Amino acid sequence: MRHIGLVAGAAAAALVAAGAITYAVAEDGGSAPGTPGTESADAGFARDMAVHHQQAVEMSYIVRDRTKDEDVRRLAYDIAQTQANQRGMLLGWLDLWGLPKVTSEPPMTWMDMGGMASAKPADGALMPGMATDAELRKLQGLNGRAAEVFYLRLMTNHHKGGIHMAEGCVRRCTVEVEKRLARGMVEGQQSELRVMADMLRERGSAPGA
Repeated sequence: MRHIGLVAGAAAAALVAAGAITYAVAEDGGSAPGTPGTESADAGFARDMAVHHQQAVEMSYIVRDRTKDEDVRRLAYDIAQTQANQRGMLLGWLDLWGLPKVTSEPPMTWMDMGGMASAKPADGALMPGMATDAELRKLQGLNGRAAEVFYLRLMTNHHKGGIHMAEGCVRRCTVEVEKRLARGMVEGQQSELRVMADMLRERGSAPGA
């Protein structure tokens, strides 16, 4: 219970920081000389991470309906709330910058610039760490301990992919508030990875087992 409480506290802090960052960007009005272009890393990260986050929210609400375990339900709720809030910020920035939320470019193109490897998945997933449609269907068909373990494995992979993307933004994005959000994503998801590893061990499993 203690580690879930720590994650809940971190999630609450992230939401407060998110609100402050959104206000700071809105205050600028999106009209600063450094406003990013549609093909920039800033815009690409905002578009791709919004999609990435949406799947985390979806998976978290699926597992909340498939288990009665309070620790898993609380973790799933924290992840869903934090990532839904961050997704709103990312889409809001695109609006402020006057940029499209979707483009004809493939996902992760912004991470290919300058020779940075994008780690494109080879399993049919849209972006690194994202679950496939088949995995989502499987999660929807499980209950109890089986649903908990599969969710924790899927979310572990999802977080690892998200961290990879956020670290790319830290290196390539130019809007400082977005870089700060990306750093916060890395720290928050690394903390949740440790919690999920503990929860998997408690259930006699492991992330890759």
